Amino acid sequence: MDTHETPASGSAAGFPALDLGPAARRVAKLLDGVDDARLDAPTPCPDYAVRELLGHLLMLTAAFRDAARKDLGPGTATDPGAVLPILDEGWRAALPLRLAEVAAAWRSPGAWAGMTRAGGVELPGEAAGAVALDELVVHGWDLARSTGQPYEAGEAELLACAALLAPDEEDPDRGGIFGPPVPVPDDAPLLDRVIALSGRRPDWLPGG
Repeated sequence: MDTHETPASGSAAGFPALDLGPAARRVAKLLDGVDDARLDAPTPCPDYAVRELLGHLLMLTAAFRDAARKDLGPGTATDPGAVLPILDEGWRAALPLRLAEVAAAWRSPGAWAGMTRAGGVELPGEAAGAVALDELVVHGWDLARSTGQPYEAGEAELLACAALLAPDEEDPDRGGIFGPPVPVPDDAPLLDRVIALSGRRPDWLPGG
């Protein structure tokens, strides 16, 4: 977490109210390394090329911004898996703005309180914030790996993602949202363990 920023206060249901700013800025910085020639490159998400991954990021940042604001409408009611994302021509200007907006929205303590909706699912604010953070962290890794860029994440972010992604005895497939966890060594880096919990191979490469 950046030292000059203050996280939203409070915590609930095991998910602390973390600052999404570092994860959002990390994704924004990666955009400089995405030239048009890479838009059709594969990603760790089997159904997405880079352009669809960017389109998904545009959708999810808007949806989770509105979920934080409790501004519930069509954007928070849409199942992200229902349609293949389409990348608008103005994405290079729009996505950095959306990333800044979603981070700002989740700095409000009220975002983490009460109920909200994202992806057509009603859920507590603290759970929605944890999912928003996980989306930024994991899809940031997807984008970096797909475009040959380095990627790191903060320990607090990764621990929150690991808590969200960990299989549960009562819901081992985690609602069908994530693929089965990929085995990794017990001493694997925390980032690799989080990526593996999301159903991705930490050693994935575009040509692999």
